[in-house]
Amino acid sequence: MESPEVERKGFAAWLWRRPQRWFLLGIPVGGLLAFVVGIGLTGGFFGALQFASSDTFCTSCHEMKKPAEELAHSQHNANAFGVRAGCADCHVPPGFLPGLLKHMASSLELWGHLRGELDSPARYESYRLEFAQRIWKELKANDSAECRRCHTIAAMAVVKQPSTGAKVAGISSATMHQSLAASYTCIDCHKGVAHTLPEGH
Repeated sequence: MESPEVERKGFAAWLWRRPQRWFLLGIPVGGLLAFVVGIGLTGGFFGALQFASSDTFCTSCHEMKKPAEELAHSQHNANAFGVRAGCADCHVPPGFLPGLLKHMASSLELWGHLRGELDSPARYESYRLEFAQRIWKELKANDSAECRRCHTIAAMAVVKQPSTGAKVAGISSATMHQSLAASYTCIDCHKGVAHTLPEGH
């Protein structure tokens, strides 16, 4: 009986030998091909995910024309600082896994598009409150993670902020955001910053 060392050499030789049929490729060539295909598929996946986060993709359905028009006239599109937020900046949470889960959940909306659920401006308006409440609930649950991607309380020049909201809250404008940060999240006060508020909100 051959020693284990000889057996291992025999198995290794068999594993790496050139296969009899060309289409089997063999371990070295097959492994390299699998690696290249894997890189291509991974790149394609991330490319598709990136495209699905683009404004071009988001506004390609006619249902999104109205929200896109509203965004175009908001301060999230045109402001003194030239900073522009796109659809995904506000509607896809930061981080790979949360973003992927959001895209997966949003893919279910294609069924509504195919059924023509929002085939007119009137029908869109009839759903506006429901849509808004769903988004507000998501933002409340994740502590407005999408907002915090761009807005950082620590970096705010709070003394330069307007006092309108602070007066309503009964807090001095200089400490408004620091005081509210522990118990409130962005969406509690900042609804309707990019889209028209629904009636009865």
